[in-house]
Amino acid sequence: MCKKIIFILIFVFSYQTFFAQDSSSKVKLGLGYGFGTELKNSDYTYTNSYYKLQVYYSVKQTKRFQYEILLQPELNFAKHQLLNFYFVKPDDPNYIEKRERYTKLKDLKEYVLNIGFLMRKPVFETASIYVLGSVGPMFADTETERLSKGFAFSDVLALGFTFKVNKITVDIRPNFRHVSNAGLQGSNSGYNTKNIDFGFSFPL
Repeated sequence: MCKKIIFILIFVFSYQTFFAQDSSSKVKLGLGYGFGTELKNSDYTYTNSYYKLQVYYSVKQTKRFQYEILLQPELNFAKHQLLNFYFVKPDDPNYIEKRERYTKLKDLKEYVLNIGFLMRKPVFETASIYVLGSVGPMFADTETERLSKGFAFSDVLALGFTFKVNKITVDIRPNFRHVSNAGLQGSNSGYNTKNIDFGFSFPL
């Protein structure tokens, strides 16, 4: 993970020298990397890392706040394992086979398109804090005891901090994430994780 962060920082400071444009633009393009783990529980483990392409659009600016829309395609890599095999109940068809299958460590991929609304408060000339709420469709490539394979939703609530280095905005974003399918498929207990994102963006 340390190598990835170093690579991102090198790219940021190289890019700002050659390509950064006018900061008055309403549109910013960014990249992000994040990782997280499940909220404390006795039923399962879930760890994840993910990459995001981020497109910011400034909707409105007042004396105190800035309002933005954020579009985030995301590729999420996760590892999951059922710890409490009693989570699969005897009235579930083939429950013994499912307990054996679900208690094995699994690699998961999730393909997400989050759409968010961001309210930003500048705190210094080159720094700001913000609140972000986002939701979007997701496709999970692997069935687990908590979530069926296929369509689901990814919901994120974040509190972030940004600071500018020349024309580049560096972003640190702790967040909570909930994944479920709104009852549209069989298994819908979902996952709850705490995460942190690191990213940067530049005006177009």
